[in-house]
Amino acid sequence: MLDTSYTIARAIQLSVAPVFLLTGIAAMLSVLNSRLACIIDRLRFLEQARASAGSAQGHGEPELKRLARRAALMHRAIALSTCSALCISAAIAVIFLSFFFGAKTSTAVASLFVTATLSFMVSLLHFLREMQLASRTVRPEMAAEVHAEDAV
Repeated sequence: MLDTSYTIARAIQLSVAPVFLLTGIAAMLSVLNSRLACIIDRLRFLEQARASAGSAQGHGEPELKRLARRAALMHRAIALSTCSALCISAAIAVIFLSFFFGAKTSTAVASLFVTATLSFMVSLLHFLREMQLASRTVRPEMAAEVHAEDAV
């Protein structure tokens, strides 16, 4: 009985760090989902404005294309972060199973962690790229506001 309790306690100890990592990824997924929701809201607004104005097909196309690009980046970032969380979850499961079955799973656990880390890094790069695109969109609008305030 003592041996089984010790084994379970040791497995839980080894799983604590990955669980904290999962918490961080979950927080990042929340940020990514919020940004995607804002992009989608803006896309819907522009589509409705274009439809109600009966404007020409080319009106607002550059902004719609930028928003579509940003949404695609967010979709990929969310998919990669989710993949990372799944790999970490699988690593936790492998850690537990290795304690109960005595299997040597260090290669599998290391591979899962490396895959999770690389996936999360690429997700962050997509997030960074989306932030850059968003700031390029805002800069001209901000500059126009500053010039308008200076003129008054």
